[in-house]
Amino acid sequence: MAQDITASMDGILIDWLKQVGDAVKAGEVVAEMDADKATVEIEAPADGVLIAQAAQSGDSISEGAVIGQIGAADEAPADAGKANGKAAEAAKPAAPQAEAEPQAEPEAEEEAVEETAPSNGAQQATTTTTEDGRIKASPLARRMAEERGIDLAQVTGSGPGGRIVKADIESFKPGAAPAKAAPPSVPLPMPSRTPPPASDDVVHEEISNLRRRIAATTIESQQTIPHFYITTEVDAAPMLALRKQLNDSLPEGGTKITVNDMVVKATALTLRQFPNLNSHYYGDTVVRYKRINVGIAVALPQGGVMYVVAQDADKIALGTLAEQNKAMALRAREGKIKPVDIQGATFSTSNLGAYDVEHFAAVINPPEAGVLAFGTAKQVPIVKPDGTLGVGHRMRVTISVDHRISDGAEGAAFLQTFKELLENPLRLLI
Repeated sequence: MAQDITASMDGILIDWLKQVGDAVKAGEVVAEMDADKATVEIEAPADGVLIAQAAQSGDSISEGAVIGQIGAADEAPADAGKANGKAAEAAKPAAPQAEAEPQAEPEAEEEAVEETAPSNGAQQATTTTTEDGRIKASPLARRMAEERGIDLAQVTGSGPGGRIVKADIESFKPGAAPAKAAPPSVPLPMPSRTPPPASDDVVHEEISNLRRRIAATTIESQQTIPHFYITTEVDAAPMLALRKQLNDSLPEGGTKITVNDMVVKATALTLRQFPNLNSHYYGDTVVRYKRINVGIAVALPQGGVMYVVAQDADKIALGTLAEQNKAMALRAREGKIKPVDIQGATFSTSNLGAYDVEHFAAVINPPEAGVLAFGTAKQVPIVKPDGTLGVGHRMRVTISVDHRISDGAEGAAFLQTFKELLENPLRLLI
């Protein structure tokens, strides 16, 4: 029976890496999407043959949309009309097209077809954009434009429906150009103030789609979630001592365990005892999760933040967790994430310890119930139990909690349990 290939998030279909009729294995990458400046790999859900492609390169795809199907070699696409309808609805082209665009072909065939396309001006053509402002262009045309430093918004497309093809890039000459494509449709509240005009001293920059999404999410969080915050101070010396001992015992080239890894592990183990905080809020319904998947904030080189997800963080050994966290963070920074890297978070953490930050409170990611923020483990003067002065390591931790789901007493108890784990870190290894 045919199985659907679905988009794991909103984005733009970059290219198909497999064509109809190609054999694929479960987990093999069959297509790539562009989501917030990161390339997301779409994997085959099962072994079989790619029997249908319901979306094309350049299409804007919504999360959950069916973009293709896997089945047996002699199998017809299951409910193909419905599948294509879902993809078409997700793509929502900005302008009606006289004829359906052909499915993406292998690059060699694409070049052969594009050689025969009329050059700019040979027919009445315009550049077609998707609803979120992305320009429709073949993968080859996109690569050529990037190599030549050509802004696709300045190119008139002569392909079907205004799609930019290879011949358009080859014949492009700077000069009269169509209006620039509309910005992405991610909602961005506009300030009432008018910005100063651009000048030698003032530069206007368009807000990126990633920054728009961050703005929309944080505004939703602050305007709809009644946050409350609780802070505690953790004696970080035992955690740091264990971390050093574990890392010193690693073979050469082994993945070092970070403070972040230990905090994520402690968060997951604490959530076992506080399942109410491992929940999502949906109006009249609170969804409580049995699996504990901890989101980890990763700062991106180009600006912005992305949450990668440590799946089943309470069950994975600390060393394995460290390896997986390092790999996911690297993929996020390189813009080459996998869908599983950013899906399914049930609770999140945010770490600014690397920036010498003593204390901060993070914004909850809707619909999660809370987020844990922690800063630098600092060496500070302390008063010992016997009343004498000494030097110790202290780390401040703040939990932000959705008051619709939980209350102050539960938030405080969560932090108390979390603190006990980090101050007795051998329990992280059990």
